[in-house]
Amino acid sequence: MRVTSDSGLSACIITFNEAERIEACLRSVSFCDEIVVVDAHSTDGTRELAAALGARVIERDWPGYRSQKQFAVDAACHDWVLCVDADERVSAALRAEILALRAQGFAAAAGFSVPRITDYFGRFLRHGNAYPDRLVRVFDRRRGGWSGYEIHENTRVTGPVGKLHGDLEHYSYRSLTDHHLRMARYADLMAQALYDRGKRCGLAKVLINPQWRFFRSYCLRLGFLDGWRGLVFALVEANYVRRKYLGLYMRSRGLPG
Repeated sequence: MRVTSDSGLSACIITFNEAERIEACLRSVSFCDEIVVVDAHSTDGTRELAAALGARVIERDWPGYRSQKQFAVDAACHDWVLCVDADERVSAALRAEILALRAQGFAAAAGFSVPRITDYFGRFLRHGNAYPDRLVRVFDRRRGGWSGYEIHENTRVTGPVGKLHGDLEHYSYRSLTDHHLRMARYADLMAQALYDRGKRCGLAKVLINPQWRFFRSYCLRLGFLDGWRGLVFALVEANYVRRKYLGLYMRSRGLPG
């Protein structure tokens, strides 16, 4: 039987082979009243490590990012949830803000957005499209949840959304190759998702959209202030956009993506 609490807070995390990073993530959310980990049959000891650190672990087949995250939210014991990925950490400043909200019963809003800051080769990116990457990660599940595509999923809530200022730290990319491979996988998944929803595109988007993404990130949003890291990040991001629309272009013509 599910027990709910007006002021309780559940941390919700999905995992697959995250033994290397799950401990730091779980320790950063240890202030929550409950930690729920939904694991897609890891083979590296992720489940055992998470359970040893006090998480309630549920093993489940992988249906997609959005569906798995929504399952974790639905499985929580409290209506207020904090959703983080295994490669994310709640900073001390963000923790203090969330604790203050919990003490007040989360009365101010239906959800709260947080700025996500990405570590890139040993330094946080503070400009470009990388920051502030605001995401609603603290919310009342009775008034919101995960929506959108299975890839690049997002949260939506009905009601006012407050803004928190402490950073959610993102330690996603282990190397340049890791970044490239991850973006390639996301691009292919997104191209298929767009095609399945009836989207089609011509060569204009293949040629123009990547250039616009780079210009917006590196120039308009001052990505160049992050030095060579900002340049590399903007180039990889632009290549993701190119691959996504090239995949959609091929599918639009009945060719393999």
